[in-house]
Amino acid sequence: MPEQSGPRQVIERDGTRFTLLGTAHVSLASAEEAEALAQDERFDAVAVELCETRHQAMRDPSHMANLDLFQVFRQGKGGMVAASLMLGAYQRRLSEQLGTEPGAEMRRAEDAAVKRGAPVWLVDREIGTTLKRVYRAHRWWERLPLLAGLFASLLSREKVSEAEIERLKEGDVIENSFRELAEQSDTLYQKLVAERDEYMAQRLLAELESCEERPREVLVVVGAGHLKGLAKALSEAPRDPEHELALARLPRPARWPKVLPWAIVAIILSGFALGFARSPELGLRMAADWVLINGGFSALGAAAALAHPLTIIGSMLAAPLTSLNPTIGAGFVAAALELSLRKPRVADFQSLRDDVINWWGWWQNRVARTLLVFLFVTLGSALGTYLGGFRVFEHLLAG
Repeated sequence: MPEQSGPRQVIERDGTRFTLLGTAHVSLASAEEAEALAQDERFDAVAVELCETRHQAMRDPSHMANLDLFQVFRQGKGGMVAASLMLGAYQRRLSEQLGTEPGAEMRRAEDAAVKRGAPVWLVDREIGTTLKRVYRAHRWWERLPLLAGLFASLLSREKVSEAEIERLKEGDVIENSFRELAEQSDTLYQKLVAERDEYMAQRLLAELESCEERPREVLVVVGAGHLKGLAKALSEAPRDPEHELALARLPRPARWPKVLPWAIVAIILSGFALGFARSPELGLRMAADWVLINGGFSALGAAAALAHPLTIIGSMLAAPLTSLNPTIGAGFVAAALELSLRKPRVADFQSLRDDVINWWGWWQNRVARTLLVFLFVTLGSALGTYLGGFRVFEHLLAG
């Protein structure tokens, strides 16, 4: 039995003994302890705090090369891919600074278990689901600080501070990215930590049910910040497949975000109709301001992303029209233009993880830059729609 350094808890449940090992995600000692325990023959299975997506990223760093960017934007996943890259960039900077890969304890525990033929269970919730549940749990005016905090904390600093490193010893990259906000928001804490504790407990019980021969001992490797909550959920919560599905399911989006764009379009078109009814000159002034404001902000977003000149022009021309058609976004059109004009090379996909470690790499790599084009033009078009709409009604009130 290896010497104990990290915190542990032992939970007896349904004839199985779970040894929960709390690790520090940036600690070499934790990685060595997790590996040593996973080598112990008395553990019939090893569970790790990973989801399929994070496991794939850990095992296959080149998986991003298989991305079909056009489909990513078409399916509305551009923002999620960008967020994943930001988290990955933060993790890579930590790796370079500390000389150890954050999450190395998960990799080494898995390797040790596989080497001796023990099954490995991935028990964490999908990272995309967690981020979306965080996003949708907040009101629209609370989401901007979340997005800004993620972008700023993951891209603005080249060196990770000592305070952040200490916090990472009890949480992971996801939790640390929103740490300051989570300390002030019970909702954020619930989605980032408490829900995942409950989900991992349910996954462990589900794995037990699926085993032909029930394991006697299971090693569970999790971040130290999850140890207390997971132990409580595992010892007290009944096996509830419905609850597990509920935790893995995206909450239904509110209806108003779907209705609002059409309502805005109806109001703006009504404004144009009133303007032209009063006089063709007034209507033309309103239309000109709409095109200049909406197209101008979208073009500004494309320019900020250092898009191709034709993409900038295309964004300016497309935004005034796409803003009146909620089924297609200016960001999607701009990204499609950028992809056709500057098609990413194989080398861009191969170097993507390394390039985005530094903020300027986002503008140099064609894949990352296309994501920026999508994000910045989308933001510019949204801002232009509201400001342009206000301008339309200023004309009506003045007239």
